[in-house]
Parts: sequence; C-alpha cells; structure tokens
Amino acid sequence: MSYAPAGGANAPAAEARAARRRSKSGVGQIAGLRPRADVELIDSLDQHTRRTVAAWLSDRPSAAARQACLQTLAAFVRWLQAAEPGLGLLAATGAHLDAYCEQARSGALTVGVRNPGKALSGATVTKKHRALSSFYWFAWSIGAIRQGAAVARPAGEPQVADHPPTITRQERRLLRHGASRLAEDGRVAEAVAVALIEATGAGAAALACLSSEDLHAVGHGSGDPLVLVTMRDDRGDIVSFPVPAWVHPWLRVLSSTRSAGDPLIKQDDGRPVSTEWLTTALQDAGSAGGIPAPRTKLLHPWKLRAVNRA
Repeated sequence: MSYAPAGGANAPAAEARAARRRSKSGVGQIAGLRPRADVELIDSLDQHTRRTVAAWLSDRPSAAARQACLQTLAAFVRWLQAAEPGLGLLAATGAHLDAYCEQARSGALTVGVRNPGKALSGATVTKKHRALSSFYWFAWSIGAIRQGAAVARPAGEPQVADHPPTITRQERRLLRHGASRLAEDGRVAEAVAVALIEATGAGAAALACLSSEDLHAVGHGSGDPLVLVTMRDDRGDIVSFPVPAWVHPWLRVLSSTRSAGDPLIKQDDGRPVSTEWLTTALQDAGSAGGIPAPRTKLLHPWKLRAVNRA
C-alpha cells in the first residue's frame, strides 16, 4: 500500500472525497454504514447517482438492510467499473445485471468479492439480484432513470413506448376496482394489500408486520366508524393512515381469521408478504380492473410509493 504525500497529486481528489462525504446528499451522512471504503466509493459517484443511492438506502426498513444493500451495490459498482469503464451506475442494463450474477454464480468474479474466483451460492446470488433489482426499480420509480434511448431501463423493466411512467388518477381508480374483483374471487388478503398500498404507499416490510391490533376504530357509536391503520415508517416512527371505508369489510374478514399478534396479511402458504407477492397482487388487480396490459406490467409497490410521496 502506498501513501500520497500531503499536497501531492492525490490531494485534490482526497479533498473532493471529503467534500462529498460532508454533502447532505451522500451516503456518508447515513449513520452506521461501513466499511468506509464502500461509503467513499458511492460518494465518489456523480451527485445525481449518489443522491439516488442515498435515497434508496434511507428507504430500507432497517439498519441491517441498509448495510447489506450498501455492500451489494458497492460490489456491483466495482465490477461495473472494471467490466465497462465509463458506464454510469444508472446507465447499466438488465444485461449487465445478468452478466454480473452469472459470473458470481460461476466463480468468475475477480473484483468486488471477498474471495476472488470462488463461486457464490445460488441463494447468495439471488439475494444480490433481488437487492440490485430493487435499486433499479426505486431509481426508475422516482424518475432518476427516465425513459428514452439515451438511458437504459432498470433490470426487468418492460419497454413501453409512448406511455408515461406515472400512474394516473384513472389507473388508480381502476386499480381499486380491481382490488374489489380480487375480494369477490376470495383473494381477500391480496385485495387488502392492494388497497393499503394504493392508499398509503406502504412497502412489503410494513405490510408484513401488520396485525389486527394495528387497526383502530374511531367513533364506535356510528354505523361506519373511521378506521385507522398504524405502522412504522422507515425511521421507525409510528404513523397512522385512514383506511378507505370500502376496505372495512375485507379487514373484518381477515381479522376474524387471525389470532392476536398474527400477521394480518399473509401469502397463501402462510409466509410473510414479499415484494414479489405484492407486485403480482397489484398486477392481477390492474388486469381485473381493466388497466391495459402494457400499463399493468408497470405496476409495482415502489411506483405506488413514489406517487404517494409526491
């Protein structure tokens, strides 16, 4: 290891890195992230990219999740810089992500891994792919990656020409109608999940933690009391949202089948809800509600979350 003398050729770069770490838009401002090498690598990226990464990491449900996502993304950045120098993180395509995961699975990675040349397990590669796909979905949903020939779409994002990425008010109305259709078909858990995502922008982590004890009726003497659902936001604070009246019957159905403390919304096999399960529920509701197929494919929890935060 070599060290540049004070005031040497590397001094301006070091000062720039320090300035970036002090910037409020950098991941260096997020408490608990390590190692410093990963933090400094991300903060060395252009301002637009590091702001996007910082927003994504801040949106993770826990400190452990933020840490794991930082390490995964930093490893991918190192590989991308070696594989295709000059290509920005937000310009990577699904082909890059697939190539990276394939090399990880076959043991061909030589950068960004603790043991170069050692194949990673299928489960580990799947976790990496899921985390990276989540980043690109998030970047796309907040407009950090925009449609157009000059910028590549995130992994798995369908090519849809002449359709704006933002979910319209009419599409949200159709999505609510589709949720009702799911409930009529006996898919009450999916219907409630879709309704809560549309109304609150809640993510998988928040929905997976909900129980009947998180539902609070206000005004018991009235025929149809106001129902509030409480959940924790990404900072761990408790927040409350009103539940639309048309969702109340579905909540009563689910609550009647759950014991105290039992998750309110579960997958058919009893497992906690996942982003993949919620995405399927949204897309099924979109189809049932009459949203055109090309637009239905765009439905994703992050998209509803971004719209509700706007």
